[in-house]
Amino acid sequence: MVCEADLYAPVKVYLEGHGYEVKAEINGCDVVACKEGETTVVVELKLNFSLDLILQGIDRQSLTDDVYLAVLTPDTPAKRKNWRSRRRDYLKLCRMLGLGLMIVDLTRRRGSEVEVLIDPVPYTPRKNKPKQSRLQAEFESRVGDPNTGGITRTKIITAYRQDALRCAVALSNNKEMKVANIKALTGVPKAASILLKNHYGWFERTARGVYSLSPLGHEGLKIYAGLLPSLDDNTG
Repeated sequence: MVCEADLYAPVKVYLEGHGYEVKAEINGCDVVACKEGETTVVVELKLNFSLDLILQGIDRQSLTDDVYLAVLTPDTPAKRKNWRSRRRDYLKLCRMLGLGLMIVDLTRRRGSEVEVLIDPVPYTPRKNKPKQSRLQAEFESRVGDPNTGGITRTKIITAYRQDALRCAVALSNNKEMKVANIKALTGVPKAASILLKNHYGWFERTARGVYSLSPLGHEGLKIYAGLLPSLDDNTG
């Protein structure tokens, strides 16, 4: 059965191949590699990528900037599937933390078992301007604070849903209405798009540019009855 110690020899060979002198178990570090004129390298060995391994790596950063995490290549179909689904996130996490990541495949020929996926480098996150804009727009458009942070299995009350509810309230008091009248009554700029796309199934198109409230729409108003007063619209 494979154990963490089995990863040491391949990692040692890999580092020695890059000109380092390598020793094990130095002051609690699994692997320490030194080369004249280069930063000391520390490698922590684990069979699986885990929070414990991440915490070890962060702790070793008090000793050197060049800290690598080394894990065993997944050796079962289930583990390989899990690794493929999470690999991108693992790499992103290591990059954000300034940690290197290498995998060790014990089935490869000697000297080629180790593959470095990412080297430890200082990380400066790049801001995503479109996402920033959407975040700010949603914050400013949403009326009040209708949700509870951390909730699951509950529909989030977005600004879009609030606008859809405004349109539904307007239609609940009328058999049918023209889009222009709904927009004027509710003050919802995207009323036409909301009615046309009908994400929640609340609306029914009765004629060109004319809509009524569907049975699902009436049910939606019942579900969100407690939210309606906070929308502060002029529908009626």
